[in-house]
This record gives sequence, structure tokens and C-alpha cells, in this order.
Amino acid sequence: MRLTAPFVIAGLAMVAAPAVAQDDGQRIVLRDMVRTLRPGAYQGRNNGPEQTERFSRKVKIGRDGRFSLNNIAGDIVVTAGPGDEVSIEAVKKTRGDKSELANVQITVDDRAGRVDVRTEYEQNRTDRNRRTDRVSVDYTVTVPASASVDLHSISGSVTVTAVHGSLRAETISGTITVSDAPQLEAAKSVSGNVSLTGIASDGDLSASSISGNVTAKGVKARGLDLGIISGDINVSDVICERLGVKSVSGSVEYAGAIVKGGRYEITAHSGTVRLLLANPAGFELNANSFSGSIRSELPLTIGGDSARRDGNNPRGRRDAVNNHSMRATFGDGSATLVVRTFSGDIIIAKR
Repeated sequence: MRLTAPFVIAGLAMVAAPAVAQDDGQRIVLRDMVRTLRPGAYQGRNNGPEQTERFSRKVKIGRDGRFSLNNIAGDIVVTAGPGDEVSIEAVKKTRGDKSELANVQITVDDRAGRVDVRTEYEQNRTDRNRRTDRVSVDYTVTVPASASVDLHSISGSVTVTAVHGSLRAETISGTITVSDAPQLEAAKSVSGNVSLTGIASDGDLSASSISGNVTAKGVKARGLDLGIISGDINVSDVICERLGVKSVSGSVEYAGAIVKGGRYEITAHSGTVRLLLANPAGFELNANSFSGSIRSELPLTIGGDSARRDGNNPRGRRDAVNNHSMRATFGDGSATLVVRTFSGDIIIAKR
């Protein structure tokens, strides 16, 4: 029997929806799905010397071609380069017997304008001495800058730099790091951090993790959707017309612009929500916290009456309000800001 990454990667569909859509039952399903591969798989339980085998191949794909990689265990690093070829460098690794490496195959399917790479594991349940679960494969890939890239992994980190074609990166156990990818569509991890840096896009992008932190820095997009079950969400130097953030357990910090006509919605169950706003023209605020306070350092108009305080406030706060529920307006009220948290404070400040 040959075990391929496309077979097991179906579990990643569970994180295609916003991360908060996952409940405890679904996380158990994911955990059980991974266990069905082999209990204790990919943990390098043999502490012997590392054995390696190298793989190298170059394939012409075209400047606007499509590249996909499905891996089971090991890291993936993808960068953009000149030309119209895909360069695939891989290293098989094991700390068991070197013969185990032969039971893990790297398959490259190429056709006009498309290259698909898969890691395939041979499984022979009648021969207990044939072990493949201790073998990992690390990939280093260079693609044409404008190529479309689709990456999937079960256990391993994914790093992508300067890919300007459409991009999707997903892993079950590992971190995802993406920089300078203007057509990023999704970056999702079940157990690991997700980091987005230096991305300017005319479309929408999403990032989520069930157990890990999600960070976005220097990102410009039409829409930004971020979700997490357990971890913090930190957004800085961001410009977007629409923001959707959902968190179950962890703090949320947004440090960026509020554009005219934009809509920004943040929902957290347990954790503080902090908004550091850079010269906002104005917004309508709808904020609720069941067991926390709402504080604003910006001068708000609440219920039609001015809530501005003396500008000589010794702390420099022009306005400070502590409530569990608030509807208010700042400036021209052109944007919509909706913030809800069950257990945590809501803090609004000028950056």
C-alpha cells in the first residue's frame, strides 16, 4: 500500500473555514486522523546517526505555471527566482536504518504549465521490519516569481518568500511564514504559528490556527480574515477595507488604519481586545464585553451627547469610558467598528 500526502491532507479541509468554527469534537477528529497514519509517526524515535539521501530535479513550467507540493513529514521552503523552471531540491532523513529511505518516494508529475510533487510512503503491514514512519523529507524549491503555488504538509513548517502568483499554504503541525506574497489566498495551520509579513494585495486573504499565534505585519489587502482557537492575534501596520477577527482564547491587538467606509469586526471569547488606531477619520463603534470594561482614549460621542473630557487630563486621555456595552461615534463616523468579547477588556487608543 502506498500512502500519499493527498490522502491524508484532506484533514486540512477542517481549517478552511474560520478557525473559530472548530469545536472540541472536530479537534479530536483531526488528532485521530493523524494518528491513523501510525501512532507516534514522524517523531524520529530511533536516536541513531542521521542517514540522508538527496533528490534534485529541474522542470520547465513557464512563468505563469502552477506548482503544487504535498508532503507528509518535513519542512518546505519555497522562494521565487528568475526564469521559467521549477528547481526541486529534497533531502530524505532518518535516524533508523538507511534502507528505510528507499521506501519513501518523491513523485514529480509534470505536464504543460503544471508540476505536481508528492511524497509517497510505502506501507507493508505484513513486514514489521519495513519502517517508513521515521523518514522525513525536507524540500527547498525555487519557482518562477509569477507562478501559482499550492503547498500542503502534515508535519512540518512551511516558509514562502516573494511568490507573486496565487498562493495557498496549509499544514497540520508546523509553522507557516509568508512574506512578499501579494496574491496570498490562505495560510492555515492546525498546530503552529502563522506569520504574514510585507504583503500588498488587491484581494482578500485569510490566516488561521487552532493552536498557535497569528501575526500580520505590514499587510495591505482589501479584506483580511483571521481566526484562532488558542493563541494570540497581533496585527500591526495593516491597511484593509474589511477586517474579520475571531478568537476563542487569547488576546487580540490591531494596530493600523481605519479607512473611510471600512468595516472592522472583532469577536473574542476570552481575552483583551486592544485597538491602536492611526489617525482615523472616524467610525461608529458598537462594543460589548460581558465581564470586562470598555476604555477609549479617543473623544467619543455617546448616545448623541458629547463624552469629551478635559484635555488637561493628567494621563493625556481625552476620553475614558468604562462600560460593558457602548454605542458611540468618533469623528465623521464613516467606518464601522464592531468589537465583542465575553471575558476581557476592550481598549481603544490613538497610535
